[in-house]
Amino acid sequence: MAFDVEGARRVVGRLLDDELEVWRDGAGRADDVLDESTGRLVPPAGDEVLVWAGLGAVMPLGRPALTPPLAGATVAQPPTTDHQAVLPIAAPPLRRDDVVRVAGSVRPGGPRDAALVGRRFRVADETVGTFTVVRIVRVQVID
Repeated sequence: MAFDVEGARRVVGRLLDDELEVWRDGAGRADDVLDESTGRLVPPAGDEVLVWAGLGAVMPLGRPALTPPLAGATVAQPPTTDHQAVLPIAAPPLRRDDVVRVAGSVRPGGPRDAALVGRRFRVADETVGTFTVVRIVRVQVID
């Protein structure tokens, strides 16, 4: 007997309200050029290819607790640059160094976090989890 997850897909689908784009650098970093003024490797123009576009969500890694920590308690806080991207299961598997861009939001009343619109994130860990209804990857802020 198969487990019916259609109801879970509908519920999770309502949470996926960010317009996301996934870009991949086909040649990797092998063809990047050093910008001597900044010391950063810069990919040549037109080097990235759009792999997927659709609705997903980008949110901080580890949701905040509903109750404040007790005075004097030690709490492990995730780095501020770490986020998680949640994509529908129909999205292709992502690779390390793919770039996820938050293009906009379809959330009524505005985006969940307006500061994320237009930001780009590098896929740091593509194996956080793939479940029956969503694919979750750890991403880090690029700009």
